[in-house]
Amino acid sequence: MKSIRDSRKRREHNKEREDIEIEDLLVRRFQRLQGENILIITETAQLNLLGQTFRPIFCGPIVDVAAGHITLYPATIKILNAPFFQFPTPLSIPLEKIAQFTTNFDCNMRFPLV
Repeated sequence: MKSIRDSRKRREHNKEREDIEIEDLLVRRFQRLQGENILIITETAQLNLLGQTFRPIFCGPIVDVAAGHITLYPATIKILNAPFFQFPTPLSIPLEKIAQFTTNFDCNMRFPLV
């Protein structure tokens, strides 16, 4: 019984180490991209801001990268009826919430949001 528990603990510990290593790799990659535009899509299906529901699609230059988050400013939020809405303050996104990202993205590019 003890060996099964030990085995589970080892697997959990290894998984935690892998997650930390992946996050460290992301932090280093984003640090190298600091100052460049990036398009980020987060895990959430939709968000709500000032009564406006929108898909979690953000674009902007990376201004800060720290363990656990990335900050864009100015950040453009791709909202259906305002596709170039600029968020008024720096926007920080937790690394674990990033579902997809594209580097060197032109934030003025038009693309369908439907």
